[in-house]
Amino acid sequence: MKHLLLTVGKPKAAYLAEGMDDYLARLKPYGGGARAAVRQAKPGKNRAGAEVMAEEAQRLLARLEPRDLVWALDRKGKAWSSGQWAKNLEQARMSGKSRLVLVVGGPLGLDPTVLARAEARVSFGPPTMAHELAALVATEQLYRASTILAGLPYHRA
Repeated sequence: MKHLLLTVGKPKAAYLAEGMDDYLARLKPYGGGARAAVRQAKPGKNRAGAEVMAEEAQRLLARLEPRDLVWALDRKGKAWSSGQWAKNLEQARMSGKSRLVLVVGGPLGLDPTVLARAEARVSFGPPTMAHELAALVATEQLYRASTILAGLPYHRA
């Protein structure tokens, strides 16, 4: 199964981009990993947040294929332990889908249309974190889940 990290906007800090790329490269033995970004919508004085998110949603949904399995990062989603990431990844691999897409919204989050397209909504718990940092954490958890399934010692339970 291939893996795609799909984000709103590119990381501004080089260390975040490098970290994401490092974990995605480590996924090569497990189907590979890539990163793609859609342009962030510009908020305006007379522009509601819902309008901004709807514009970003159109761009995100256009990048998805019908056979994709989509996990959306959402603060109202379910928090998974690393073991649950592995269990869910194993189920994803058996689903017959060819690509797992982790979708990370911009500063305002994800539009309901993107959340409706997702098969799972994942949260990193109650604390708020920058969306770019959440994308990095998601790639690390995806790699960690892959190593758990492979029986490698990266994860220390």
